[in-house]
Amino acid sequence: MKIFPLHEFVKFLIVGIANTLVGLSVIYLAKWFFGLNDVYANVVGYTVGISVSFTMNSRWTFSYGGSHTVALFKFLLVSLIAYAMNLVAVMISIYWLKLDPYLSQALGVPPYTLTSYLASKYLVFRKTLQKPPDCLL
Repeated sequence: MKIFPLHEFVKFLIVGIANTLVGLSVIYLAKWFFGLNDVYANVVGYTVGISVSFTMNSRWTFSYGGSHTVALFKFLLVSLIAYAMNLVAVMISIYWLKLDPYLSQALGVPPYTLTSYLASKYLVFRKTLQKPPDCLL
């Protein structure tokens, strides 16, 4: 078993790009067509984006066959933890390393992505080992 299969990580990145594009599109549509303010549009967009991410990652990236109710709860928790990792990296970059805030925002992406991928792979969508059948003698 590979610890970091490249093809799976590439799928994860593709899903991340898709969910970002969908989420941003929903945010922009919510603001433009429905007149929602930034906070409400952001909540709607992120809700849709996280739903896309969960669905695509469970089905396509990880081919998950377990309980989706349990996985969804774990996925939401992992998303919060990954966001916290992002925020810590951004704050360290801005306030301790004194880097440009725009560059610092970009530097928060790798911790978010790696945390999200590894936790999704090994906690949320973990493959369960099948128990071998008992021998009948």
